[in-house]
Amino acid sequence: MPRTPVPLTVVTRAGVAPPTETNGDPTNNHVIGNNGKVLLLARNAGSSTARTVTLRVRNTVDGQSVTPRTVSVPQSASRYIGPFPVDQYGTQLQIDVDNAELKLTALTF
Repeated sequence: MPRTPVPLTVVTRAGVAPPTETNGDPTNNHVIGNNGKVLLLARNAGSSTARTVTLRVRNTVDGQSVTPRTVSVPQSASRYIGPFPVDQYGTQLQIDVDNAELKLTALTF
């Protein structure tokens, strides 16, 4: 199945309402349109263990795949992650989550 999209909310000087979170989908994972100015908010709604967000790097070095970046989100905590340079992460940022307890929000400016 295709990756689950996370809507990208544009922040303006006029202000925007906080967007609705996207529930983590550990089966299909996620994709966000990336302009190099994306900020990802990952919230761990669980109270028992840390969860992991994996960011897929699109580059290769000497023909070898680059290890994806992982970010641990502690129990009942949030992490702001970004930005994601287009030349490294591509125009479609691929995000994997290890559990549905992770809630994702994507912002850009």
